[in-house]
Amino acid sequence: MSFRSQLLKGILEGCILSIIERETVYGYELSQKLQHFGLNDVSEGSIYPILLRLQKEGLIKGEMRESPSGPKRKYYQLTTSGEQALFEIQTEWSSIQKPVGKLLNRSNDHEC
Repeated sequence: MSFRSQLLKGILEGCILSIIERETVYGYELSQKLQHFGLNDVSEGSIYPILLRLQKEGLIKGEMRESPSGPKRKYYQLTTSGEQALFEIQTEWSSIQKPVGKLLNRSNDHEC
């Protein structure tokens, strides 16, 4: 597994919750939105198991709705617990983003 895949695996749940917070989406649409943000290597096959797990954990809820083209689709939205989980992920991300950036930025090698 590549470094990118490992890093993405660790933060993908937060990215998915963040998109669902912005708007109610169905699985394929979620995949398209992730790609729109530059996460082109996230497959639908990796999204659906995460959606199932998030739903089992009560962080999102799914609702079947009619589709303008084809069969019904399951649309996902955040629950109150999901909003809290997303806030915690955002807080943790903020707390590690700057120090990790400093450590990995080669131009700052002499600042220890």
